[in-house]
Amino acid sequence: MRMRAGLIAGVMLMAGTPAGAALSPAERTITTSVEAGYEPAIGLLERLVNQNSGSMNLAGVKAVADMLRPEFERLGFVVTWQPMDAAKRAGHLIAVHKGKAGTTKMLLIGHLDTVFEPDSPFQKFERKGGASGGDWARGPGVADDKGGVVTMLLALKAMQAAGTLKAANIEVVLTGDEEDSGDPISIARADLIAAGKRADVALDFEGLSQENGKDMGSIARRSSNSWTLTATGKSGHSSGIFSANAGDGAVYELARIIVAFRKELPEPNLTFNVGLIGGGQSADVDKDGVRIAVTGKTNIIPPIAVAKGDFRTLSEEQTARVRAKMQAIVGAGHLPGTSATIAFDMGYPSMAPTAGNRALLVKLNGVNADLGLAVMPELDPLKRGAGDISFVAQDTDGLVGLGVTSSGDHSPAEQADLSSMKRQAKRAAILMSRLAGEKGRK
Repeated sequence: MRMRAGLIAGVMLMAGTPAGAALSPAERTITTSVEAGYEPAIGLLERLVNQNSGSMNLAGVKAVADMLRPEFERLGFVVTWQPMDAAKRAGHLIAVHKGKAGTTKMLLIGHLDTVFEPDSPFQKFERKGGASGGDWARGPGVADDKGGVVTMLLALKAMQAAGTLKAANIEVVLTGDEEDSGDPISIARADLIAAGKRADVALDFEGLSQENGKDMGSIARRSSNSWTLTATGKSGHSSGIFSANAGDGAVYELARIIVAFRKELPEPNLTFNVGLIGGGQSADVDKDGVRIAVTGKTNIIPPIAVAKGDFRTLSEEQTARVRAKMQAIVGAGHLPGTSATIAFDMGYPSMAPTAGNRALLVKLNGVNADLGLAVMPELDPLKRGAGDISFVAQDTDGLVGLGVTSSGDHSPAEQADLSSMKRQAKRAAILMSRLAGEKGRK
């Protein structure tokens, strides 16, 4: 079904066939409701931003969820809080709206946490142009992802005003640890994965990507996986290095492998990085895996060397292939007197650019045409990082980037283009209203 829909969508794009009719009366109500709800939405965004919810501020994440609960309940959603004590994180807010049986089941994805912990100096919402004006706002998470969550709510409120929410089957999952996932991931993402298996469509309300001022459609995200490489050798006086008894030492073995990675691994849509390296008489990695304490002398052959890095892929097939190649490089051709092992930490999976995802983008571009907005071309997936939607990508079609456009994310320069909230909420509300009228696949 997904492949057939994608082929039809591709033909429509090539032929320039419009994907939707003119706006219906309900859809026109959606547009006016979004305009009317814009300033109240910014007020909610300010309150959310001013509540710190760094991933490790568990009480702060829960406080944001508590602020959002009544917003969803007023729309007829049944809201639950799923604690994540086992994963050492705050938890997830899950909201379910039951509509007409047999129609498309939609999963809306966002997150409650930010990268800014309570000790960050960046804590307050600031709207440029004053409290009653200005299209931009600064603040921790103003775009990633509190701006996205508010856009989601603005769209849902517009659907309620237009009468299209009543029949819609929607499940919302707002994770509390997207920026720093809990461990084990099998627990931290169990609720999201289960929701994905129930859904026909997943819509991710993280930031809208742009190129040269043009809104882009995002149908793929790459994975994010980590690795730790450990090389060992014989310790001894440096005067004996490369001899039959002493061998080459751990650092040369580590260097052999890293150079081989650079030469042998490159392929389209793959990146791989060495982010941390150390070797010597000792090399102790801290419990967080972000520091290596090294001791040694220039006249001692190093018996230990460690490197840590990541690799990012566009499909799970590519992930498996690259991992196997890395293991083969590590395991073959050890330098004299050395050995090496590699361990993988599989983090975020990939979201491949499937035919079903492309068909969804065609539908979104039908909405754009009816709204008088420009077509959104496909974004190069190398220009987006990993995200929560990837955990459901194997089970459902999806679109990424229904939140606000921004700059400076994950830094004290983070700012959101508030005006983008209007067109994003209109797009999302109309798309969801149309999907709600289609027959579900599950």
